[in-house]
Amino acid sequence: QVQLVESGGGLVQPGGSLRLSCAASGSILSIYTMAWYRQAPEKQRELVAIITIRDGHTNYADSAKGRFTISRDNTKNTVYLQMNSLTPEDTAVYYCKAFELGHDYWGQGTQVTVSS
Repeated sequence: QVQLVESGGGLVQPGGSLRLSCAASGSILSIYTMAWYRQAPEKQRELVAIITIRDGHTNYADSAKGRFTISRDNTKNTVYLQMNSLTPEDTAVYYCKAFELGHDYWGQGTQVTVSS
């Protein structure tokens, strides 16, 4: 079993920045990829960014490219999402997801609200 705990969400003004964290615990040696997703009200959950644990390869949704950066600290079992130049369209619950062979795990989510 893997447990994921997100933190770092909150209220930020347009143009501002936030850094989300996702701390993993439990049977983490089997995790090979982690990702950030988000779900806005009345919209489907969508992939924001993804990173491989061993070599740090990343990929981003078009909406995140150039503004968001996903990173990992394997010594802390934590994945981060640095979000810059935030707009109201980024308002959503952000979820962390861990991938292992045959099973995926989700965190509980953290709310990000971009508003003046």
